Amino acid sequence: MRIGLVGYGVGGRNFHAPLITTTAGCSLAGVVTRSPERRAELVEDLPGVQAFDSLADLAAAGVDAVVISTPPDTRQNLILEAISLGLAVVSDKPFALDEGRARQLVNAAKDAGVMLSVYMNRRWDSDYLTVRKLLETGELGRIRRFYSGIEAYQPGNKGNASGGGLVRDLGSHLVDQAYHLLGPVMRVYAEVDFMPFDDELNDAFYFCLEHASGVISHINGFMEQHAPGPRFKVDGTEGSFTIEGLDVQTEQAFARRTPATEGDKWGVEDPSRWGWIQRQDQRQSYPSERGCWDQFYKRLLAAFEGRGPAPVDPLDAIEVTRILDAARISARERRIVPLD
Repeated sequence: MRIGLVGYGVGGRNFHAPLITTTAGCSLAGVVTRSPERRAELVEDLPGVQAFDSLADLAAAGVDAVVISTPPDTRQNLILEAISLGLAVVSDKPFALDEGRARQLVNAAKDAGVMLSVYMNRRWDSDYLTVRKLLETGELGRIRRFYSGIEAYQPGNKGNASGGGLVRDLGSHLVDQAYHLLGPVMRVYAEVDFMPFDDELNDAFYFCLEHASGVISHINGFMEQHAPGPRFKVDGTEGSFTIEGLDVQTEQAFARRTPATEGDKWGVEDPSRWGWIQRQDQRQSYPSERGCWDQFYKRLLAAFEGRGPAPVDPLDAIEVTRILDAARISARERRIVPLD
């Protein structure tokens, strides 16, 4: 499968290109970027991969699919252009700036008969996969409370102003994980730290989601946190699971490592970062599952060849967008927002 990449910023360079080029059966056919700096990085990173000025030029050179990894406010038109060219499309998150635009994209792909997916790579984080295993095995009993947070001390990180700030950027991942694990959301309560100089920007948020399953999930993102809380804390009738820190694949990706360079070490957490299960006063270390972001492109290839569904159903992306829309309304109007 010949894949084209549109955008070679942080996402394109660190998350997409390394995984595309190391997935058997996939090749990176070209990158759309006009930036001289990005083009120089492309030559340094991947000699021989051609740079293009536009999506149309890339498509004319011959590709089967394109990955859109550009600023959020540019994605809508690029996704629609790719669909009109008959290309399978992968969009970075946030998928869309509101539910209406998300539905427009999904309907356009359906009408054109082309595959559309969303790059929710954190579905293959080691910590997330560990939590999923615990829920599937029932080791924690009936789940009562679910906490998921990403906090760090990164002053100035307020998300992309053109994409709804941190709420839609980081929030897309955290809400997608909770939705995928716990199912449909019935009600949303949110607190968001909107910036006074630009109400699209925000550097902290808290969501309380009531799922139809009866579980309450608490979602937290804060980029000026001096004392970060746990990554996950899941409380059940038979025990609680807690894990701290961030998935190792993030560190590996920014160190320019790939599944090819790391081999069996890719996505493997050091035991010092394993989580633990606590039952009353007894605490036991619990091994982390191996992270596997590379599964996304393996599954994309399988879907392209008719061997399975898209790695992330775009209908899930609509639902995540709808939840984020409700969270913004809740924060502004200081009320619980029902999702019919």
